[in-house]
Amino acid sequence: MTKPDFSNLKALFINCTLKKSPDKSHTENLFQITKGIMEKENVDVEIIRFIDHDVATGIYPDMTEHGWEKDEWPELFKKVMEADILIVGTPIWLGEKSSIAQKLIERLYAMSGKTNEKGQYIFYGKVGGTIITGNEDGVKHCAMGILYALQHIGYSIPPQADAGWIGEVGPGPSYGDTEWKGQPISPPLGTDTEFTNKNTTFMTYNLLHLASTLKKQDGYPQYGNSKQDWEDDTRWNFENPEYR
Repeated sequence: MTKPDFSNLKALFINCTLKKSPDKSHTENLFQITKGIMEKENVDVEIIRFIDHDVATGIYPDMTEHGWEKDEWPELFKKVMEADILIVGTPIWLGEKSSIAQKLIERLYAMSGKTNEKGQYIFYGKVGGTIITGNEDGVKHCAMGILYALQHIGYSIPPQADAGWIGEVGPGPSYGDTEWKGQPISPPLGTDTEFTNKNTTFMTYNLLHLASTLKKQDGYPQYGNSKQDWEDDTRWNFENPEYR
């Protein structure tokens, strides 16, 4: 089997923890599996903690044009567009993704009306996935919403594009913790969970394979999916019933 070359890919991890740096993020702990694999595959990797940036709330590309004094989103969006792969990380709170993750999705949605040079929506040809941590339950529920939102705005989602870890019911240590109530935990909690390790590895490589395939073929052909062509009255094989 020929080993694939992923060295021309760039991945952006956006951590939607509620904790500002330098506070410990359990979601970022789980990022390290995927980040480590990607770095060994010579992928250019960057992690952003979304809450560390002064990003305004809203669904316009630049909220300073809509009453906000400051908005770092336009600069962060440049990083999103430079990346072939976007991984959204979130903790689970009350069974849902964090409010910061929701803000990120809303700001991505604000850009989704833009188009690329083919007239396709701007996120065509990019690949998305999600990493989730928390206690009790909610990994699949959170992944459902995040991955739906990403594909809706134009990201491509490979098989098994979500990975996560959840702890026991009730208060307790979280992923990567090395102690709880003064008692040491070794190895760090969750790091030896085979199910999480397998799913995270599979997700990572599926993201890489799909991103590599799309990059080699310059994204999707514009036949049948160009907003600009549609506005220019191209209809391909669509037949409007009233004209039949």
